Amino acid sequence: MTTEEVRNVVLDIISDIAPDEDLGTIKDELSLREQLDLDSMDFLDIVMELRKRHKVEVPAEDYPKLATMASCVSYLTPKMQ
Repeated sequence: MTTEEVRNVVLDIISDIAPDEDLGTIKDELSLREQLDLDSMDFLDIVMELRKRHKVEVPAEDYPKLATMASCVSYLTPKMQ
């Protein structure tokens, strides 16, 4: 997958978890949790959906690597090849 495809995967998952959020305003370098008012359960739902939909395992020690959109894309791109 390209980085743009991975970004779209993340956005699709977030749109299912937080359907009322405006995903068009996401800034790549800012915390997703703060921008979108996601709580820890929402974040875990994102991790679970990555595993369910795309067979991507994210160990708990790597959760900080999913803090921003840019870090999500950077972390997930090699795992989604």
